[in-house]
Amino acid sequence: MNKKVTIVGAGMTGSTTAHWLAEREIADIVLVDIVEGMPQGKALDMQEAMPVIGKDVTITGSNDYAATAGSDIIVITAGLPRKPGMSRDDLLAANTAIVGKVVEETIKLSPDAIYIILTNPLDVMTYLAWKKSGLPANRVIGQAGVLDSARMRAFVAMELGVSVENIHCYVLGGHGDSMVPLTQHSNVAGVPLHKTMPQERLDAIVERTRKGGGEIVSLLKQGSAFYAPSAGIAQMAEAILKDKQLIVPAAVYMQGEYGLNGIYFGAPAQLGANGVEKIIEYELSEDELAELQKSAKSVAENIAALGL
Repeated sequence: MNKKVTIVGAGMTGSTTAHWLAEREIADIVLVDIVEGMPQGKALDMQEAMPVIGKDVTITGSNDYAATAGSDIIVITAGLPRKPGMSRDDLLAANTAIVGKVVEETIKLSPDAIYIILTNPLDVMTYLAWKKSGLPANRVIGQAGVLDSARMRAFVAMELGVSVENIHCYVLGGHGDSMVPLTQHSNVAGVPLHKTMPQERLDAIVERTRKGGGEIVSLLKQGSAFYAPSAGIAQMAEAILKDKQLIVPAAVYMQGEYGLNGIYFGAPAQLGANGVEKIIEYELSEDELAELQKSAKSVAENIAALGL
C-alpha cells in the first residue's frame, strides 16, 4: 500500500506542495479545500501531468474530509494569507478557527498521522494543532526553519556567486521578524560566513532573511510566497516517509532545550518515521541566546492569547 499525504488548503501553497511531492513519487496525494471544484480541478490537471514526467502516483481532490482517511502525513496550509503591511501575528484570530476545525476533522480519520503545519502565525498554529489533535508533540511539526534557512542560503548565494549546495545556513527562533539567523554556525563549504564577506553585507542578509516573507508579499500585492514554503514542506514530508533522520530547522515543542519550555519554537530537529526524533542543541553565543529568548517571549505571548 502506498503512503498517503493529505494537504488541506489547495491554494497556491497547497497545490504547489502537491506538485513537489508528486515529482518525488513517494506518496499518493489528497488535496482538500472548501472551494467546490478547485481541488478536484487541480488534482486532475496534476494527474494528467504524471505520464509526462513518468511518475506513478494518485492525486485526488475533494471537498470532503472523508477522502483524507488513513493519511500518513497531514499538511495544513489552509488559512488567510498576509496582505501588504500585515504581520504574521495579525492572522492569529482568523486562522485559529480554521486550523482548529481542520485538525478536529482530520484526526478522527487519521489518528496515527504526523502533522506538518504551515499556516501563520506558524509557531502558534503548530501549538494549536498539537493541543487539538491530542497527539504526542513529536508528531506535530511546523515548517518554518527550512524556509527561513533556504532564504538565507539564497541571499548568500546571490552575494557570493557560489552554488547553493555549498552554503549551509541555520535560522532558529519564531517564524517572524524576531527569528535568529545563526551567522556563527553558518558557512560556505566549511568557511564561516563572517569570513566570506564584509560585516555590513552579512548584516544586510540577516535583515533581509528576517523580512523575506514580507518582501514577497509586498511584491505580489496579493497573496504570499508559495514556491519556497511548499518545497520546505516536501523536504520534511520526504524525510519522515523515508525515515531519513534528516536534521532541519523546524518548529518543535520545547521541553528544556535552549532553556525553553511549553512552546513550539524553531530549533534544529532530526526528522524520521516518528516525526521529530531528536532536537539538536547548538552552543550559542550570549548574543544569540539573548535574541532567542526575545523571540521566544513573543511566541509565548501569542500562544497564551489562544487561552488553551
